Amino acid sequence: MPFHFKMQKVLDYREQLEEEAKIDLAQKEQKLQTACVRFDNLKLELRSAEDRLSEAALRSAAEGWLQQQYVKGLRNDVAEAAMQTRMLRQLVDEARKLLSERAIDRKLLDKLKERQKNTFLHDAYLKEQRINDETATLRYKATSL
Repeated sequence: MPFHFKMQKVLDYREQLEEEAKIDLAQKEQKLQTACVRFDNLKLELRSAEDRLSEAALRSAAEGWLQQQYVKGLRNDVAEAAMQTRMLRQLVDEARKLLSERAIDRKLLDKLKERQKNTFLHDAYLKEQRINDETATLRYKATSL
């Protein structure tokens, strides 16, 4: 008779939850990476625009005003991108924590399954040994009579 783990469906469910948590973490990390790239690009563009601002102010007042408005908009975009990056970092941390919890839950059931399997195999071995001992005893009695 083969080993049957009574909580296999629960273990399968926990494995599924862990897999979903891995996928969620990967998606959130991808969003964070995209946001970080956008944030870095905006910072570079802001530095470049601030350099051009001083040059534009020297050329004409209208051009200086336009460049100033552009820099102001970029500063707002950079601030918004920084906030979004912080928020996404927090979401990634939460997803990582959830994945860790789900992995621990699954590992606990895996260990329980392994212990029960080892106990089952040990009991089966002992049962087989008893049968072998009884058979050997019966054969010995039959030959000694």
